[in-house]
Amino acid sequence: AFLPAFLCSLKVSPLIEKISDHKDFKKLLRTRNNILVLYSKSAAAAESSLRLLSSVAQEVKGRGTISWIDCGDTESRKLCKKMKVDPNSKEKGVELLHYKDGAFHTEYNRAVTLKSMVAFLKDPEGAPLWEEDPEAKDVVHVDSEKELKRLLKKEDKPLLMMFYAPWCGVCKRMMPSYQQAATELKGKYVLAGMNVYSAEFERIKEEYNVRGYPTICYFEKGKFLFHFENYGATAADIAEWLKNPQAPQPQAPETPWADEENVVYHLTDEDFDKFIKDHSSVLVMFHAPWCGHCKKMKPEYEKAAEFLHVASDSPGVLAAVDATVNKALAERYRISGFPTLKYFKDGEEKYTLPHLRTKKKIIDWLLNPEAPPPPEPAWEEKQTSVIHLAGEDFRESLKKKKHTLVMFYAPWCPHCKNAIPHFTTAAEVFKEDRKIAYAAVDCAKEQNHDLCKQEGVDGYPTFNYYNYGKFVEKYTGERGESGFTAFMRTLRERDHERVGKKKDEL
Repeated sequence: AFLPAFLCSLKVSPLIEKISDHKDFKKLLRTRNNILVLYSKSAAAAESSLRLLSSVAQEVKGRGTISWIDCGDTESRKLCKKMKVDPNSKEKGVELLHYKDGAFHTEYNRAVTLKSMVAFLKDPEGAPLWEEDPEAKDVVHVDSEKELKRLLKKEDKPLLMMFYAPWCGVCKRMMPSYQQAATELKGKYVLAGMNVYSAEFERIKEEYNVRGYPTICYFEKGKFLFHFENYGATAADIAEWLKNPQAPQPQAPETPWADEENVVYHLTDEDFDKFIKDHSSVLVMFHAPWCGHCKKMKPEYEKAAEFLHVASDSPGVLAAVDATVNKALAERYRISGFPTLKYFKDGEEKYTLPHLRTKKKIIDWLLNPEAPPPPEPAWEEKQTSVIHLAGEDFRESLKKKKHTLVMFYAPWCPHCKNAIPHFTTAAEVFKEDRKIAYAAVDCAKEQNHDLCKQEGVDGYPTFNYYNYGKFVEKYTGERGESGFTAFMRTLRERDHERVGKKKDEL
């Protein structure tokens, strides 16, 4: 539908679809899955909203749709009545409603700004932006590399910058303390925040050594001095640290388990084979110094070892191998996660045991060693529509598909385990479409380490979207089936629109 002449002069974007007929509206809901609708009591009441929404439409082109229904004109009035919407009851005479996957989703009640509306349409179920929190008004929110440089150049006061990711739990827990400190220290110090999760900020992450979230950097007169690393900080802790900022103290290295006093036999690449031959029944725990589950299990394992050590008719002995040091053993026994327990009988590997985590379970099992239930097959061993890629065939495989969403994961990661069924179902939905692929890369495999690093993977799972093998953006939407399918559906709708336009031009 055509816009009124006075609105055309406002440069209202042609991307905004004006609708007045119920059939047209039903068709829109059927063919688009992410729509923000402006209902207005009159064309004049819609003026300022349409000006802002024109910019929003440009930013979300291909990913979201913006429509306008003027409840003031005769034809549209019936549609508004049918949809049970009355913008006359609103203070400014306008109402913004969001429709998702063919049905009403929610009223838009976040900040009426370009940035917030764009963020909402890119992820309608995502949390509001940090700057939308009124308590965060004294935090300086930075959106681009250009803004960051400008801030560092002009700011004379000492500055603390939190580089964060919107999904990061530690960041969310720290934000209230950080914004309280920003308010209390206003005028003396500047506390700023920047969401650098997107791939466009790789250079910034490299420059300030952002390896995880949050990373907090301290600047004086625009010069980066060092990191602030007290993540459990309260507002008082931040204020105290800023009085006398110092580089993080190097942590004393942990004593290796093998050097502690305990009765577990600690084996190495050199003495492993002889030990296994000399002892007829051995349970071996392959571990890594940084592994939290290993640390949790260690005391139970030691207690079981002590019990077996003094038992008159011991059913076996307990040993341990640091797989990060003894790499030949880790490779020989295909160790890909920690802790991994393997049982050896008469010098031969007999079982891999996934379920012995307490002293009682370890001893009970050794008294009656039997085969564990067969392990759940790995994701890539199951028959699904997800393509599993490795370093050497990654780029070539992606070049064959127009749209590929790749999930970089580690088999031990709980968030990955939650996302895998949804990602697999989404792949099933599009299995007949030859231009689309859902692919996965297991970053725990050594052959994929370089690939995962090169593709900007700094946490699991990471989802990257590629167009004919070329990286376009990180997917940061909802990690359920509807999020993964809606993302791909939007891309295909965009393709069909382009084909339609070409046909019209012909």
